[in-house]
Amino acid sequence: MAAVVPAGTDGWGFRLAASALVLATLSCPRAADAQSPKLEAAYVVLGPRGPVARAVLAQASACPTITIDGTQQPMNVRALPDATFPVLVCELPIAASVTSASIENLPLPLPKGTLKSIAAFGDTGCRLKAAKATAKGGNTAADDEDRGKFQDCNNPALWPFVQVSRSVADAKPDLVIHLGDYLYRERACPQDDAGCARSPFGDDWPTWKADFFAPAAPALLAAPWIVVRGNHEICRRAGRGYFRLLDPTPAQTTSAQAPPCIDLIPQFTVTLGEQSFIVLDSSNAADICPCDPAPYAAEFAAMKPKPGAWLLTHRPVWGFGPRRRTVNASLQEALANWNGKLPDGIELAVAGHIHVVEVLSFADKRSPQFVLGTGGTLLAGKIKPDLTGETIAGRRVAFGRSDHRFGFAMIEPAAGGYAATFRDTSSAKLFACKIAAGQIACE
Repeated sequence: MAAVVPAGTDGWGFRLAASALVLATLSCPRAADAQSPKLEAAYVVLGPRGPVARAVLAQASACPTITIDGTQQPMNVRALPDATFPVLVCELPIAASVTSASIENLPLPLPKGTLKSIAAFGDTGCRLKAAKATAKGGNTAADDEDRGKFQDCNNPALWPFVQVSRSVADAKPDLVIHLGDYLYRERACPQDDAGCARSPFGDDWPTWKADFFAPAAPALLAAPWIVVRGNHEICRRAGRGYFRLLDPTPAQTTSAQAPPCIDLIPQFTVTLGEQSFIVLDSSNAADICPCDPAPYAAEFAAMKPKPGAWLLTHRPVWGFGPRRRTVNASLQEALANWNGKLPDGIELAVAGHIHVVEVLSFADKRSPQFVLGTGGTLLAGKIKPDLTGETIAGRRVAFGRSDHRFGFAMIEPAAGGYAATFRDTSSAKLFACKIAAGQIACE
């Protein structure tokens, strides 16, 4: 059977075309057996125990084998199918010494010894949100602004995550960082709204597949991922799906029950080559007060940053939201013991949550902040492009820039720091910046 590669995907290259052939073959029922297992997704996530290979299968009762350095091994059951997630989720931790891995002849991307390029973005799902709040735990400017808005999920120009994913795959990064908020389809598409007609919604497999796994497929095959938890993945929203499918900690029991949703994932560090990334779960951190900074103060105290570490978290420690409101009050108050700065050793903070791009450095030379919430979800109200001279958390912004276009960032090591190129959905350059200790300069 020949796989049909969608138009405009020539840049995926031979590997992705071959992957499409495997997935297409597995997805077509055999004439003699309409219930043959279907490989819905295969990917690698990075967490506190290193790389973890995952496979999601429909119509399957047993996990597939995984071929590691030429030897087949059984995968472990992470979660059995149920009524809302009728798919089998399998996994296996991958040792650092492994050089190749594949599932059903589909090659999996593994971490490289040298990290040369990173693709980063967040907030990718298609916005389907009722005017009335859908869950507690919001308390955010972004949630307030986006209530009652329904994005055109059926129009790739208006929900461009699939194009972002293809462009990321074409860029061939060594690592992909998703900064949280994967599932936005929280309510049914309004009747007679052609833009989102027939869309699934809610925390279930059809919605996770439509909102994330199907459009993300090219980028999932391109590199291992760090998958930061967003406020859309709190337990009262899409937490069940996040812990079943994306949370990078291997399942702790042998019962094959889906891992339970917890309110706060302890901070952890991922190290690739010479670069370390500290992942902070800020999914429940209120942007505005009243707020409780104590859990996050404890998380900051537990961090042991190596020099040059990055902080990855969904909600920015510092950022400008819609109507010029600043965020995040919980995280800022939690940093009181560090004079408002991030713990020593953290050189850059990267986040999503606000649906614009923001690049901020500060007069007191604290860690610069990137906000990369433009992966596909409905963009926020425009923020003025020049944020230099603004004040946040009592500190002056020495350099600040925002951009209001969909896309992603490519970040590479450079002399004295990093070079970041901000790209649109087709990978065209929007602008570029150089990041050094405590400062940023952009073109």
